[in-house]
Amino acid sequence: MGENQRNTTSSHNLPDASDKEAVAGFVRENIQWMMQVALHYLRDIPLAEDAVQIAFSKIFTKSDQFKGQVRIQAWMRSIVVNEALMILRKRKSLKEDNTIDPLLPEFDKWKCRVEMPWVNVPNPEDLLITEQTRQTVRAAIDKLSDAYRVVLLLRDIEEQTTAEVAEALEISEANVKVRLHRARAALKTLLEPQMREGRFN
Repeated sequence: MGENQRNTTSSHNLPDASDKEAVAGFVRENIQWMMQVALHYLRDIPLAEDAVQIAFSKIFTKSDQFKGQVRIQAWMRSIVVNEALMILRKRKSLKEDNTIDPLLPEFDKWKCRVEMPWVNVPNPEDLLITEQTRQTVRAAIDKLSDAYRVVLLLRDIEEQTTAEVAEALEISEANVKVRLHRARAALKTLLEPQMREGRFN
């Protein structure tokens, strides 16, 4: 490579921000999965597009903050998630509500579940193996309200700690645990019909 030939890719696989062609190629390579991540949180295409656009901008302006301790895609994913959470906070859609109540199990006075018990329901990340089960689980998760769905995504999909989720959502760790418990219980209710039919076997 000659001295006058520009190096379009840095040591951490990000293109030089001044190279428009390299940047455009980088965007094309990553925009689809970044949109999917944003949509999981926002469930709205225009909002997801806004989150991804801001994320790309921050990826290039904060490229010096990438230390190579994780895969670059994981670092980029965290930026997309943070931007999606920012949008949700601004829209004040992370407050708890009672829409999840009908999905929670009912218990009688002896604390036994009213319906037939179903104990062998894996966590969401354990089900995201095949495309078919992935779509089914994602569809079920999308039925939860933001307050519970986001906690479930951050803990069980992004694998963040309780403390990290609490900081990201600006709520207490105890609240994170309560929301996660309720979200998992609701998701279990939504998935039970498919589980009973053996669709995930």
